Amino acid sequence: MSLTQSKSIDRLYREVADYDLVVVPDSPLADALNRRLERPHFGSFAITPRRLATQRRETAEDRTAFLEVIDETDLGWKEIAYAVGNVLQCWEYEGTADAVIKYEAFDTVTTRTIVDLVSSLPTSSRLLAEYEIEPSSDESVAVVGERQLTNLEQSILPDEYDSIDRFTADDFELPPFRIFESPAAIVDALLDTISEENADDVGIVHDVGGEYSPLLESAFETAGIPYYGGPGFMDNRDHRAFVQLLRRTTVGSDTRVRSVKPLLTCLGATVPVDHDEKCLVDVNDPEIEWLQTFTKQANSLTFGDALEAYENRTGRTLEAFREELERLRLLEEPITEAAIDRLTFYLETYEIPVDRDNDGVLLADAKSASFVDRPVVFYLGLDESWTHDSPSRPWVDRDEEYERNIDSFQSLLQSGVDQYYLVQDTAGGSPVTPCLYFDDLLEQEFERFSDLESVRHARTSRQTGNGFRQEPLESAVEPTRVETISQSSLNAFANSPRDYFFGRLVDGPDRHYFVEGNLFHDFAEFVVNHPEFVDDERIEEVVDVMLEEAGPFHRAVDLETQRTRYRIGLETIREYLEDHAPDDPTFLLPSDGWGTNFFAEHFGREVESPVTERWFEDDELRLKGKIDLVQSPTHLVDFKSGGRSSASQVMKQGSIDEPSDKPNFQASAYLAYWRRQHPDEHLEFTFFHFLETLDDVVAGEATLEDCLTTVTYRPVAFDEFVQSETVFDELQEDAANDCNKTFSKTSYDVYLSAFDIHDVPRTRNADEMAASPFGETLLEALLEDVGDYKYVRKGCMQAFRHLCGYRKEGYFVEDLDRFERFVDGQLEELNRYRRGEDRFPIEGRAGEPNYRRVNNRDLLLADSGPDRDGAQDAHSSKTQAADAANSEVRR
Repeated sequence: MSLTQSKSIDRLYREVADYDLVVVPDSPLADALNRRLERPHFGSFAITPRRLATQRRETAEDRTAFLEVIDETDLGWKEIAYAVGNVLQCWEYEGTADAVIKYEAFDTVTTRTIVDLVSSLPTSSRLLAEYEIEPSSDESVAVVGERQLTNLEQSILPDEYDSIDRFTADDFELPPFRIFESPAAIVDALLDTISEENADDVGIVHDVGGEYSPLLESAFETAGIPYYGGPGFMDNRDHRAFVQLLRRTTVGSDTRVRSVKPLLTCLGATVPVDHDEKCLVDVNDPEIEWLQTFTKQANSLTFGDALEAYENRTGRTLEAFREELERLRLLEEPITEAAIDRLTFYLETYEIPVDRDNDGVLLADAKSASFVDRPVVFYLGLDESWTHDSPSRPWVDRDEEYERNIDSFQSLLQSGVDQYYLVQDTAGGSPVTPCLYFDDLLEQEFERFSDLESVRHARTSRQTGNGFRQEPLESAVEPTRVETISQSSLNAFANSPRDYFFGRLVDGPDRHYFVEGNLFHDFAEFVVNHPEFVDDERIEEVVDVMLEEAGPFHRAVDLETQRTRYRIGLETIREYLEDHAPDDPTFLLPSDGWGTNFFAEHFGREVESPVTERWFEDDELRLKGKIDLVQSPTHLVDFKSGGRSSASQVMKQGSIDEPSDKPNFQASAYLAYWRRQHPDEHLEFTFFHFLETLDDVVAGEATLEDCLTTVTYRPVAFDEFVQSETVFDELQEDAANDCNKTFSKTSYDVYLSAFDIHDVPRTRNADEMAASPFGETLLEALLEDVGDYKYVRKGCMQAFRHLCGYRKEGYFVEDLDRFERFVDGQLEELNRYRRGEDRFPIEGRAGEPNYRRVNNRDLLLADSGPDRDGAQDAHSSKTQAADAANSEVRR
């Protein structure tokens, strides 16, 4: 792998040392040559054309021109910025200020106005156009990298000068690309090498708008390593926060707390994660009061007032921001959405100069630098983000521009004495495409960095420096075993073990369905305890209370809709409990209850019924949970605010043999526990979806049955059950027509004969049962006994569907036995991960997680290698945190 050899800075200096004036294309190269000057010199030695013409440090003239023009015209800021950019850019390429007007598409009244104004301003382009290096017989001039100068810059050159090429005729052998697994791993490698002592010898080239900038700045600040050239004006957290504060005044009442968390942090407000999903204006928290008050008063404030209020609140002064507001004539202007839009546009469009110390690691932009004067230079990424976007304008020769960029790229890659190219080969499971310029510079074909000469680096734990050093524990920590698990945690573990793991570590915000669900459940418990107390008037009061509690999660325009939803849900719960009042609870032992009941406290009444909110924890079964309602000794009820599933769907979701992407083991878990309390009993578990008929209630067509899904448990084996006379009688009387007709013409002995020869398969699929030896034997027996008629064959198939239907609507002894063994196996697997014997995997029992059901999506980095997201490195230390957080969620 080779490029054209770029001359080293020392060689370049030797070639130009005897000249009186050296014109170079960029400031870093000029500064590097000036630092090597070994003789007294009057005036400029190495200098860029613009600095030579203006005799000042180069500034962003487009911003300077924009600031001047907005004071002179009534044009819109976006219109001005667009026209100023075109005029200055065309001036750069064509050499005259009015050159843009010769292009018909750009010959507008606005453009002519801008040309007249900009031509009269002391911009660097105007001074450059008016400047010319005076020829002198005793003064020698050299031009380095002449091809990289624009037409306007070349216009100042004298008739006689020497052109010095930046490249030699030799080849430069590229060092190998060093492939890392993630940007974090690259930054870790840098911290292994860079220290406070050697920071002045290091340069880092990267895309300043990419992901490396915040990682580098954070890492260096943490490690105490000085750096410069990185953060811009809007990288200052107070500047960003102040703009967000201004935006807060115009976005309305639906802003969620999570969207202003960075602002609240800058304001010194610590807000619990519980409030994240609530509307900011409705949160009752003293930490938020200042922001709420400011927002209400903002329509009477100016930008200056707002800035002063922010400074008083934070105790920090934003002088640089105040100066920009004054330049823009916004300081005394009232806060309006239009004014905020103008300010935001300006801040996003122009780079505002920042005063900073020039000490430490030099952070250089891959798209603006062509030379870095440091002994050691690291290049990060080198991917598509390094490719320049050539201006799409008629005055730009794109081929010539591309060649200019190629030269800059080649020169940049050879900066320093030692060069290190740190890259990723894949990102997010997809190959990383190297910078486009490599296609022209390298002769071999490639699609990714690993196709070129490269070295892979595994991520290692750093043991030096101050940044992220890990302190070993003094003694090994044995993680606490998880002995019991709730059905909700079992569902989460089955969907994605890693999401379950992070769920034990990371606090999540309250959500409307949690708050509403708890209130509905508390109401149901209260109704069971005080059915006579809950009349229509009480329900309206409960609706008001629920709106007060859950209202902060909803937009103001949705509150009336929520009121209707709450009222219908509450009335449906009351109706169900009136029609299905729980049996005499004397068969139950007193219960310690579960927590408190919101409505019992609100109405000042006790809830003491043992049939509601019964907590259980069975160490032998290794399950725990809360039963909403024990309707009878053999019937459990669970209240659900979500959408209804049929019994067959519930069975499918709780399947062990065929894992579902919507795992739900609640029915099997609760029935497994309850059968131990009531062995040899036929049990029922009902999901009561009290909001299922919301639309039907509004239309006046609702029935309670549409809200109910019941799963059964029969205390008998499936094959024993289907051989019973009870089932045979159902096939004669309660199955489909042809089945009834067929089995009415045969005997119970004929039916049993098939079971004597073959076992009935454990399947919920009628076709599979029909194709099994048992199915074929039963069909043959019926054809022989009843006759080879079409209705017999059809009736036998209907019988298979009927038999499979029992397994689609409930469990048998062997099903719950297998479920109990499954729980044991899942807990052993979970504890194996907790001991650190393996990582908590992302994929669950059904393969890729159902991401609609994960709670920590941002923490699940798919397609990760063994150390991709750091979970392996962090696992041992986080196990302790998992032990501390090992409390199962209520629901």
